[in-house]
Amino acid sequence: DAVTADIFNWLSTHWLPNIIFFVVFMVFAASFFGAFEITLPQSLVNKSDKGADKKGLAGVFFMALTLVLVSFSCTGPIVGSVLIKSTQGEFWEPMVTMLAFSLAFALPFTVLAFSPSLLKKFRQSGGGWLNSVKVVLGFVEIALGLKFLSVADLAYGWHILDREVFVSLWIVIFSLLGCYLLGLISFPHDDEDHRKTSVSRLFLAIISLAFAMYMVPGLWGAPLRAISAFAPPMTTQDWVMTPGGQVIGERLEVKGGDYKTMTNHGGQITFTDYEEGMAYAKENNMPVFLDFNGFGCVNCRKMEAAVLSKPEVAEHMHKYVLISLIVDDKTKLEEPITVEENGKTVTLKTIGDKWSHMQRAHYQSNAQPYYVQLDADGNRIVEGSYAYDEDIEKFLNWLKY
Repeated sequence: DAVTADIFNWLSTHWLPNIIFFVVFMVFAASFFGAFEITLPQSLVNKSDKGADKKGLAGVFFMALTLVLVSFSCTGPIVGSVLIKSTQGEFWEPMVTMLAFSLAFALPFTVLAFSPSLLKKFRQSGGGWLNSVKVVLGFVEIALGLKFLSVADLAYGWHILDREVFVSLWIVIFSLLGCYLLGLISFPHDDEDHRKTSVSRLFLAIISLAFAMYMVPGLWGAPLRAISAFAPPMTTQDWVMTPGGQVIGERLEVKGGDYKTMTNHGGQITFTDYEEGMAYAKENNMPVFLDFNGFGCVNCRKMEAAVLSKPEVAEHMHKYVLISLIVDDKTKLEEPITVEENGKTVTLKTIGDKWSHMQRAHYQSNAQPYYVQLDADGNRIVEGSYAYDEDIEKFLNWLKY
């Protein structure tokens, strides 16, 4: 349905919700670092606390509710982050996280009911360890929050967070996290024992610093499969060093002939306009690899890093003219296009609208990535399409031409 697709497209790629989500993540991170406390009105907590004096199930309910309200400053940012993800169409991650969240609140009551003596030990342990957990989560919040800014940046072509800038920020974030875990830096609510590095903190620091080192080659164009779902696509990289040592620069946009959207990245002829790509394919009698994807498409980035960038796949891909159609490109069309879809009149205002409508109307699909093989006349070479699946052998079997 076009209306439903437009709503989800707006929510996931429009600059307004993404900037709001980015700001929310930054506020949560600042709260975790100790800049301020996010608290609910005290009157609400007091009313819930009075209800806890009731007998029976009502008393148990209000006791649990009071615990949640009192701990809001710690748990609110986590729950808020999960709810933001759920509004963007993600299902399993919010589901699993909320299940873990509910278990975390229910489990202490169960354990303490069987072992009341443990309560005394918890009181003696202090809150230093909990503050360290909050600070670690604060670093993670900043890293994840940059994803929302990146989506808006890509969709509107601001070029604030191109790939090397995004990767640089993540390197700094996880390097600082490693330094914090080693006690080299501290925050307002850290206690005096913070600088005493325990074995567990040491191992976490090693993981964080190793992860930061892993991302360094990404500044020169390494695929970085582990963060491919979060990082901007390779096409936003200012320059990339190929395996042979060749440097391809200027955002990989090497224009050719009279084709305005033609690029040549390592021998892969690519277009971002369907008509231009088909004209080039017909002129050179080449098959077409039609790629419907999006700036905010996590699975598209995974496929690019895990499948399309592999040498054995690239060897076959170079035989095709790649037409990459971005369904969430917010660039305005020179003139709006009016079309009929499912008995309704729809106005296409952006380039992304045009390609999204094309995918729905011609291929009855609205999910990305979505791959189709065509000949130079626009007819399908291979029956069926290919969606998200990181099985390289399966992809190569489908790709054969």
